[in-house]
Amino acid sequence: MTDTRNATTGATALNGRNRILATFTFFSMFFGAGNLIFPPFVGAQAGDRTMLASIGFIVSAVGLPILGVVAVSFAGGFERLANRVSNRFALILGLAIILTIGPCFAIPRTATTSFEMAIVPFTPTLPTDLTQFAYSLVFFAVSYLLSQHPEKLSKTLGKFMGPLLLILIAILFVFCVIRHPGGFAAPMGDYANGQMARGFLDGYQTMDLLAALYFGIVISANVRSMGVDDESQVRRETALAGVGTGLLLIVIYGVLAYMGAVSGSIASIDPSHDTGATVLTNLTSAMFGPFGTAFVGLVFIIACLNVCTGLISTCGTYFQNHFPVVAGRRMNYRRWGAVFTVFSFVVSNAGLSMIIKVSVPVLSALYPIAIVLVALSMIDRVFSSRFPRVYFWTVLLTGIAAALHCVSSLVAVFGGSLPWLDTTLALLPFADAQLGWLCPALVGMIVGVIDSRLSLDGRPPNDSRHRGRRRHYR
Repeated sequence: MTDTRNATTGATALNGRNRILATFTFFSMFFGAGNLIFPPFVGAQAGDRTMLASIGFIVSAVGLPILGVVAVSFAGGFERLANRVSNRFALILGLAIILTIGPCFAIPRTATTSFEMAIVPFTPTLPTDLTQFAYSLVFFAVSYLLSQHPEKLSKTLGKFMGPLLLILIAILFVFCVIRHPGGFAAPMGDYANGQMARGFLDGYQTMDLLAALYFGIVISANVRSMGVDDESQVRRETALAGVGTGLLLIVIYGVLAYMGAVSGSIASIDPSHDTGATVLTNLTSAMFGPFGTAFVGLVFIIACLNVCTGLISTCGTYFQNHFPVVAGRRMNYRRWGAVFTVFSFVVSNAGLSMIIKVSVPVLSALYPIAIVLVALSMIDRVFSSRFPRVYFWTVLLTGIAAALHCVSSLVAVFGGSLPWLDTTLALLPFADAQLGWLCPALVGMIVGVIDSRLSLDGRPPNDSRHRGRRRHYR
């Protein structure tokens, strides 16, 4: 039960036990296939520079998502935050994020990745297509059943699956420390140079910043179910759960990166073909044999089931709130959840390779927009609220640059090319580091400041008419 009160507001607050429970629930929703695959892959490539690479990875894979949770919590929800740009923008970006972290990419990836790690090694003589169909059918059926009551996810993810996942990873780490032969390989592949910057970019692949903008919906429902009814306190408890999740992720990513470095010193990989799954398989096979392969497969199944359940809950809640009626038919949470489950089931059987290839360009478009939106929110009190048009202009110019880069990348994925577009994008500063959107974002901030001053007729920030106009923009 919640039996404490916030000393400042007097509102009911979570006690220590429930606060930890909310944190583990949040962690379980975040930590899935990508979170298990990418840190070891970073370590295996970075070798003796794993520390630098891990710092960059943690900044984008942990720092940005937790800032997103805090920003959304204190803005009163993603809708209010995105509305600072425009109402239409909030709807379009919301749909793009939900579909990306949901049925189009992230949800299908959970089933396909866990299948390839846990089932394929033990069914070499069976038809892969048929086996994958049967596995994904069971996988999504279980996830859908677990997602039926999103406000009670803490009873499954928080109390059982999250702690179990941490125990399994801890066991792997202990054996790495005990049986590590000593020494690490030299950096290779994309990590031969600029390890920290490369780690930062690879942190995008977890999709956690995008997920963070909406996972607060489910966590808020869990906080309310624990007896917290004051909305300001609900936002505070959600933000605290996000911070706690961030601390857990930092530790886990550090552990997994170290395990990847150990694996790289045991068996080299080919970065152009292998993945973090290969890194973990090499490690566990070398240390435990077939038992190790089964063990890491179990880890993948639990992690992917956790995230799949959380994503179905998030997507179902979002669409129930925004599209309660479609074509004259009432669509409640369970019906939307069923739609996303079936659609994800179909996409997952199309193959992991194409899912990953297409998702990378899309993430390169959405992430910069999310980053600047969160960054402006974090400085809202001291800067952005004084010049409200910076939201519109910064997001607009960042979005244009990111969208053009996405188009170029998607064309390349399908075997084509747009030389004129590639040449134009290469002219942007930091384009070689895939950060070409930084300069347009800075220009957008400057234009936004000028536009705000002109729109407000040069009145000082504390002028009452300025505040009225500022509310109009917000």
